[in-house]
Amino acid sequence: MKQQVAAGIFKTHCLRYLDEVNRTRKELIITKRGKPVARLVPFEQEQSRVVGRLNGTVTVLGDIIGPTGEQWEADQ
Repeated sequence: MKQQVAAGIFKTHCLRYLDEVNRTRKELIITKRGKPVARLVPFEQEQSRVVGRLNGTVTVLGDIIGPTGEQWEADQ
């Protein structure tokens, strides 16, 4: 069963509950008059994306698709 705490008690001991959730990595349900109203969950860092990471950092100057006029050994 997930740990629950009344909103009034949570308000009084908020920092302690934040530390506990961070330490235990378990969520905390906050209730008001016995009914769940909020969930405190540990923060998860987003995984950095590899694909698209450099999007918008390159400027294309000129034609990058057309022929360059350069002769390659493979063309012979």
